[in-house]
Amino acid sequence: MKKSLTLLMIVALMGMLTLAGCSGSSKPADPPKESGGTTTPEPEKAESFDVVIRHINVRDTAKAMLKQLEEVSAATEKEVPGLKFKLDGVEDTVNRDVKLKAEMTSGTQPPLFNLFGGDDTIKYAKAGRLLALNDMLTELGIADAFFNLREFTVDGKIYGLPESGYIEGFFYNKKLFEDAGVTVPKTWDELLAVCEALKAKGITPIAMGDGSGDGWVANMLVNSLFVGLGGPALQDGFATGATKWTDPAVVEALKRVQDLKNKGYIDPNVLGLKYSQGQANFYTGKAAMLFDGSWAANAITGDTSTVKDVSGFFRLPDVGGPGDGYINGGWSNGFGVSANLKENELKAVKAFIKNWYNVEQQKRSLIESSRIPAMKGVSNVEGATELVKSLGESQGSAKGAFPAFDALVQKSVKVTLEQTVQELLGGKITPEKAAERMQQAQEKAIKEGK
Repeated sequence: MKKSLTLLMIVALMGMLTLAGCSGSSKPADPPKESGGTTTPEPEKAESFDVVIRHINVRDTAKAMLKQLEEVSAATEKEVPGLKFKLDGVEDTVNRDVKLKAEMTSGTQPPLFNLFGGDDTIKYAKAGRLLALNDMLTELGIADAFFNLREFTVDGKIYGLPESGYIEGFFYNKKLFEDAGVTVPKTWDELLAVCEALKAKGITPIAMGDGSGDGWVANMLVNSLFVGLGGPALQDGFATGATKWTDPAVVEALKRVQDLKNKGYIDPNVLGLKYSQGQANFYTGKAAMLFDGSWAANAITGDTSTVKDVSGFFRLPDVGGPGDGYINGGWSNGFGVSANLKENELKAVKAFIKNWYNVEQQKRSLIESSRIPAMKGVSNVEGATELVKSLGESQGSAKGAFPAFDALVQKSVKVTLEQTVQELLGGKITPEKAAERMQQAQEKAIKEGK
């Protein structure tokens, strides 16, 4: 685990790459007259066919990734006669929890689609909806090119490929910290002191939008807290019943999040804001901190950001438990392939994977979208931004990484925690009752196998 983190730190300390290409063509000469007048017949025109690519690059902050996807798709179309890709953009939560879920039930999933690792992959693989990619990866020569495929692997078979890596922690506004006379906190008590100082200056300490449809947002902080307090092994046992949601570390994590809200350290309108709105409150300078994934760096350094030159990053401060020093990070989100492909669709998907999953494209997504590479070998790139450097330093100095809880538990448990934490933030349930509800949901999921 540490080796992977060190590699990613090196990647994040690197900068920019200029990609260039060239092409050319020539027209063959007419056959000589003395050849008897015969000419070589033109090859038959390939029959056209469409292949859908379901992606989640629909927000303004994902424009660079969408452009990259469009260009790689266009290049692949030129390689495969008759191929026409149709890019189907769907918001990530809608894709994961509504659209793809229904398609998997009916067997109508697209040929290539955004897929989340962990429980989603396990469930869809066991239902026979996903294509095992082991042979394809070997054929393409990239079987050992990824840092970690754990979350997409079921019984030794690989059913998905991550697009990039991620870590989660606090983005912060250096200028607002300086104005309030505070520095990066190393402990939970220091974090509370920072929040109090910011609040006293009339600054919202922590931006967050956890409104309808975005209940996963607050759970990033909840997840890091209960692992910090209970250790990484705590969440590994939820799905099997080896550990319980009523564990003191989980209850304490819920108490601390509720405390942040009650003290006014989290945006008081947290339940009235969408994820993107909460994020915008940070990158327009209205809030001093944002607990988010490294993917947010793209928005924070984007054209509409007013804090691109004063933003930094730090992992969750020590909270007094066995998980101190670890960071929530991994490779959970990428592409899956339908098990129902026709021969020409399989050829198209294979060509796309060859063109999308390579070092050059990984470098490009790092440079243009601040995405941490999922593949090895990204090196010799100069000019990294200070924010990307701080992401790499936080990742590389961590003791280790742990995956997001929702990559480990059943989908119904994930949904229950989203609803429950929203009620917690709204003051409608106590931490103790919230933990009891979670344990009941977990036991039900284990019993029903879903």
